[in-house]
Amino acid sequence: MINSYDAIEAISEVRGNAIVVSIMTPNRYFEKLSKNKDLDLPVFGAMGKASNIALGISIARPDKKVFVLDGDGSLLMNAGSLVTVATQKPKNFFHFVFNDGVYTTTGGQPIPGSQIIDFTGLAESCGYAKSFQFEDIEDFITKLPLIIDMEGPIFVNLKVFNDSRDPGMYMRDISEIMKNLRLFLFEN
Repeated sequence: MINSYDAIEAISEVRGNAIVVSIMTPNRYFEKLSKNKDLDLPVFGAMGKASNIALGISIARPDKKVFVLDGDGSLLMNAGSLVTVATQKPKNFFHFVFNDGVYTTTGGQPIPGSQIIDFTGLAESCGYAKSFQFEDIEDFITKLPLIIDMEGPIFVNLKVFNDSRDPGMYMRDISEIMKNLRLFLFEN
């Protein structure tokens, strides 16, 4: 299994000018490690909707890579978004799911079906161009630059664990962040 911090750090290192839409626990870690906050869109209070938001951005700005940092429980709440993304075929769309088997943000309750769900198979059957699964950080770090050079939509299932480092605050007002990102994306 991969430490969530290590996975976030690897993604942050290769993201370049990619827009990052993050939600739930991955969001809380990414906010601490991001090096390009002008292109970050943390999503609060909309569990399951990160991929929908990112899809809209990827369609509006096909010239920009869009990374989604999603949680396994969050994706299960809106699994139909996989079909929507695949149907739209955004070539700039990269969907990373942090699969720890629990609702970390709400207290660590087990996610129903977490032991049987095959996220990569689900993404493939919905029509994603490629899907990958990683349980080893070195393997992920080695293949990540190649993956983000592919045409999407791309799905990456990361088997992770969360260590004892506090990921920080969960909810906050992001209206100013959204306004600044809109200005950056559509007025530059």
